[in-house]
Amino acid sequence: MLCFEKPCILGAQENYRRLTGEDSEMVSKDYFVGIDVGSLSTEALILDSEKVVVGYGILHTGANSTDAAVAALEMAMTRANIDRKRIKRIVGTGYGRISIPFADKKVTEITCHAVGAHHLFPDTETVIDIGGQDSKVIRVGKEGKVLDFTMNDKCAAGTGRFLEVMAEKLQVPLDEMGELSQRAEREVAISSVCTVFAESEVVSLVAQNRPREEIIRGLHRAIVNRVWSMAKSIGIHGAVTMSGGVARNRGVVGLLEEKLGRKIHVHPEPQIVGALGAALLAVKDA
Repeated sequence: MLCFEKPCILGAQENYRRLTGEDSEMVSKDYFVGIDVGSLSTEALILDSEKVVVGYGILHTGANSTDAAVAALEMAMTRANIDRKRIKRIVGTGYGRISIPFADKKVTEITCHAVGAHHLFPDTETVIDIGGQDSKVIRVGKEGKVLDFTMNDKCAAGTGRFLEVMAEKLQVPLDEMGELSQRAEREVAISSVCTVFAESEVVSLVAQNRPREEIIRGLHRAIVNRVWSMAKSIGIHGAVTMSGGVARNRGVVGLLEEKLGRKIHVHPEPQIVGALGAALLAVKDA
């Protein structure tokens, strides 16, 4: 099992300070990187040969995917206290994986999220990934093998971007939407998950002085209903793991658990699942 707790990473950093020659075993270690370039955020994660996480970085992708990949990798290396010479293999994934020219291999995010989720939670049979610009439901088999999947990448409906737009319209910090949603005593029905039409609905609801908490809960419900319609097409099997930035939103996760009738695995850093899967594949290919 991988360790992401701060004491684990800090302990790794302390050990790597001995790379000056005091510890020949540490000097000889190889490291493996997964870089997940998404439309909104980019993540880089470094594993050692024993699949221990030694550092990771998360930042906004911005206007240049290659620059984001480089910056995320540099952040991860700084946290791990290693330099580029110690990295044996890099696997790129995500929406912008084609923009990582220094990657040794490029793999789809569907494969990487399946591998990463299965490694974190070995009982995973279904992965729900809600990212910035798309959402996916993935059926997973042994060792994280992809059995089937469905994907919405044609519009922002039911994605992180949908929530970003609504947060701006409601003048609410994005990371506070989950807590506000859970405070709501009831919810306002949002008839459309189309970002443009839903935005118009929100403007109208604000003009009616409807509580923001109720509007947000209705928006979360709209996302959950969208994901549910996708999930039904391939079926929900076994334990469910959620990845992607929206998994940090307890309002969405709670409503999705209610809809599915089961608890959902969510790692403390759900955004790194794809990068983790890529790094694991880098180790495997070495």
